[in-house]
Amino acid sequence: MRYSIAIPQLDYDSFDAAGLRSFLSRAEELGFEGGWVLEQTIGEAPLLAPLELLAWCAAGTERLRLGVAVLVTSLHEPLQLAQSITAVDRLSHGRLDVGVAPGGGGRQFAAFGVDKDHFISYFTEGLELMKAAWSDEPRVTFHGRFRDVDGLPSNPKPVQRPHPPIWFGGLAPKALARAVRLGDSFLGAGSSTTEHFAGAVTIVRRELDEQRKDPAHFTIGKRVYLMVDDDAARARERVVEGLHRIYADAIPGVEAVPVSGTPGDVARGLREVIDAGAEYLLLNPVGVDVAENRDQMERLAAEVIPQLS
Repeated sequence: MRYSIAIPQLDYDSFDAAGLRSFLSRAEELGFEGGWVLEQTIGEAPLLAPLELLAWCAAGTERLRLGVAVLVTSLHEPLQLAQSITAVDRLSHGRLDVGVAPGGGGRQFAAFGVDKDHFISYFTEGLELMKAAWSDEPRVTFHGRFRDVDGLPSNPKPVQRPHPPIWFGGLAPKALARAVRLGDSFLGAGSSTTEHFAGAVTIVRRELDEQRKDPAHFTIGKRVYLMVDDDAARARERVVEGLHRIYADAIPGVEAVPVSGTPGDVARGLREVIDAGAEYLLLNPVGVDVAENRDQMERLAAEVIPQLS
């Protein structure tokens, strides 16, 4: 099993630079593989922008991989986003993982000038253009439905070739087929239940077989929102409060998704996710600040992960 940790992203009054530097350093010392953020361009929570935060994190880490899950790339200009991703990949010397998704549901497409009737096509074409910008070709020529590019230079290129690993989310069968076709890995959303994740894994594995892709080179993981507390009832209160800090009321039923309780309770919840097919766990405490999440990370490393080995 491989374990990563969520990077504290909430920024209320002033940015806790010293606290976050210490958090990242300790994450490396504890042996976590990566540190991940999420994107919420429009939302109630004061979440720092993901790529900008990862660029800052790159300067204070040496080994930790840096990930974002997920960028709703249909709301971005592909060439600009490709260069922003390249910048973080280069600043980190090739330690970036990129999660992408088209969005959907209640996304405010109109605020970004995107036709909600065509956002899937906008997404897939945009990703194709981004990959063209990252290619070894010094100039990009691309004639699509939404973008027309003729011989434009695109430099520099990412350190990782042909591009940083692309992670997909999703639950619908068509979305999961797209994930296997266009992506390198699958990460179940933190806002999905273990049961829904298990169903997605079944479809992903079937698609890997039908599309003749090697499952050994396609990681299946899941973000898990959680809270460890010696008092199980208090843990439940804390994790629900944390989820509402992030999502407010944007995701009905989100209270059903987290894992919480004593270290033993959390280990059992994570074991269920592993048994559902996860090879990679993104552990996401939902504390109010860096210090609370640092305490959660310490407890996960000392009291929970050893129970899973």
